[in-house]
Amino acid sequence: MAKRALITGITGQDGSYLAELLLSKGYEVHGVVRRVALEDPEHRLSRLHSIRRQLQLHAASLESYASIHQVVTRVAPDECYHLAAQSFVTYSFDDEFSTLNSNINGTHFLLAAVKNLAPHCRFYFAGSSEMFGKAEAAPQNERTAFHPRSTYGISKVAGFDLTRNYREAYGMHASSGILFNHESPRRGFEFVTRKITSGVARILARESTELRLGNLDAQRDWGHAREYVEAMWRMLQQPEPDDYVVATGECHTVREFADYAFSIAGLDYRRYVVPDNDFFRPAEVMVLLGDAAKARANLGWRHHTGFHALIREMLEADCLACGVRHLLRPALESVS
Repeated sequence: MAKRALITGITGQDGSYLAELLLSKGYEVHGVVRRVALEDPEHRLSRLHSIRRQLQLHAASLESYASIHQVVTRVAPDECYHLAAQSFVTYSFDDEFSTLNSNINGTHFLLAAVKNLAPHCRFYFAGSSEMFGKAEAAPQNERTAFHPRSTYGISKVAGFDLTRNYREAYGMHASSGILFNHESPRRGFEFVTRKITSGVARILARESTELRLGNLDAQRDWGHAREYVEAMWRMLQQPEPDDYVVATGECHTVREFADYAFSIAGLDYRRYVVPDNDFFRPAEVMVLLGDAAKARANLGWRHHTGFHALIREMLEADCLACGVRHLLRPALESVS
């Protein structure tokens, strides 16, 4: 009999890649979605179009324990991947109460439901490098102290502690992945990487003349989301639950990301990027760099897509969406 997996956040970047991975491995895949997603599938389920008929989607709210209880009862999952969260850091400064309530309660409700209704289910919690925040050392690993600098980071630390507590107190096979920044053509437009690649595409398509960005000197460890979801799956295949940092071990600035994205198109980013203080965080996180040695040793996981290949893939997808069919420098000279 096929394993049953339940994914929260299945409509997002990570959820869609994870669903594809699990389907390729013969899983029966269930997803938790908001009812509005089922009412507007063209937009809200866009990342799932190619696999929609292979999925079983359940309308529920992570802010309601009764709702989650009903889904877990119906699905009786063998594995549960909790990816859903209010995950845009800047928004978490604007609406701290909603971020805390949604992220912390959602994790607690799901853990409790799985413990009570599917005690043999293996549980994955999506942690974040934002938990480290103002870390005292770099690179950061599983032993690095957390110092979150946003409500989002705080909510993820709380979810991490809840997951660990359910593992230690109730013997649940519950693991957390502390994933550093991971991107793809499916990344939301509000995130800086997608903002850059879509911005370049819009400039090439003559739909825009500038790109407004915040802190160009912030440094991040960027990998590909398609590869990071494999690490999630590998965690739940281990005989014992544990927590793992998932990262590339390479650090680049936002400026480097923008510079390379524009250079692919034969453009100088300095002519188009406009620094905007509105996009700076109230409490900035300058350097996030991960050490995934434990994941390599215990899970056999490694990243394969490099920094430049990731940017090129994202830019090519955004250019295609904007009707720019090629990235050949001679054809773009007139734009610059």
